[in-house]
Amino acid sequence: MIYDTTIITGKGEKLDLADYKGKVIMVVNTATGCGFTPQYEPIEQLYRDYHEQGLEILDIPCNQFGGQAPGSDEEIHEFCTLHYNTTFPQMKKADVNGENELPLYTWLKSQKGFAGFDEHPYKALLEKMFAEADPDWDKKPDIKWNFTKFVIDREGNVIARFEPTADMEEVRKTVLAALRA
Repeated sequence: MIYDTTIITGKGEKLDLADYKGKVIMVVNTATGCGFTPQYEPIEQLYRDYHEQGLEILDIPCNQFGGQAPGSDEEIHEFCTLHYNTTFPQMKKADVNGENELPLYTWLKSQKGFAGFDEHPYKALLEKMFAEADPDWDKKPDIKWNFTKFVIDREGNVIARFEPTADMEEVRKTVLAALRA
């Protein structure tokens, strides 16, 4: 499925994901004004360390969570390059949940649903916020917050979903194992 998908880059160009066959892909929904925004730094380090070995990152800014990605695609790109020296490509800002969600996210969520938050200083706050809004929040596959990551292996299979509370070292280990497989 992933290789049948086309998405739009932050520069408005079509990106055919079939071009990524044989690569390990990490898809992440991002935001520039979030408590998790500093994750851009380890994500960029992953890209620098493993891009030549076949890692691609699809950074998809999303403003659905607390309005934390309010800028234009150009403003978001400028923020990321200025503050985090990002070099991986950014996609056009898009929805990851709801009737206007990217088809890519419909597929990703069907492959790996929500399995809970990891231990993190924000865990209790996030769980309380979601429980107050929807008592069944934890049973739905929806993306819960900014910086949810999906890792796709070289054959196009979703092998892991990491919530924003996940330890970035665990993300790194999963990416490295997929690259070596």
